[in-house]
Amino acid sequence: MKRFYLLVILAILFSGTAYASIDTISIYSNSMFKNVKCVVVTPSNYSNSTTRFPVVYLLHGYSGKYSDWANNVPELQTLANENKLMIVCPDGAFSSWYFDSPVDLTMHYETNIGIEIPAYIDSVYHTIRDRKARAVTGFSMGGHGGMFIGLRHAGIFGACGSISGVMDISNITRGYDVEKRLGDTLANRKMYSDWSVINVVEKYPKDSLAIIMDCGTEDGLIEMNRRTHQKMLQLKIPHQYTERPGKHDWDYCRNAIKYQLLFFRQYFNSQNTK
Repeated sequence: MKRFYLLVILAILFSGTAYASIDTISIYSNSMFKNVKCVVVTPSNYSNSTTRFPVVYLLHGYSGKYSDWANNVPELQTLANENKLMIVCPDGAFSSWYFDSPVDLTMHYETNIGIEIPAYIDSVYHTIRDRKARAVTGFSMGGHGGMFIGLRHAGIFGACGSISGVMDISNITRGYDVEKRLGDTLANRKMYSDWSVINVVEKYPKDSLAIIMDCGTEDGLIEMNRRTHQKMLQLKIPHQYTERPGKHDWDYCRNAIKYQLLFFRQYFNSQNTK
């Protein structure tokens, strides 16, 4: 017990503020009437600086939760320091697919992550409150979410991305709970197509986006990523696309996120936001 109290005192002395470098918070969602947990990673100089920071929203994959990135990529703190930015990892539920489900009002994660959470983070943390200082990306289901939310909420995010993302939801009509989010595959068939990233890109927003996508060459999702890349080339949508050796796993993510955060940092720098 004495050891516990000593650790608490040391944490208070060295933090200098209510915000730790890596913290877990709960944010109430007005659209879903429940709390949503998030991991928030701030640079180590956050508490001793008046600087405002850009934010990257990092989404987890299917069957995951808010703590996945922090647990599987312990370098997040170092990456936040190196790139001088904040990282927010919100919970996207076991299988929300980051949609506003038309059949389940407790699953409005597009609104939650696209609008509610950035608004809360901006109200509480020292952020740059500008779309040109926000990015959203993620892994697998979260890669779908990063592109889906980024493209549909370009007024909130200036950059978006995907790591090993699911680009075509219409191919996943059995299993993975997509049918629980979008409803009957026949009655709502158009939604399966319209809400697939490979088709969402056709409505590229007027506000330009910085887009980065990558996928492992041994990943079962590589072909749909290649098809999305080719379609974006045909539509003349500016983006960076990369294939690297790797599978659909955290080893690949641990490497890929370094390049994506650097890409976002360079984008933020180019916008001269303060």
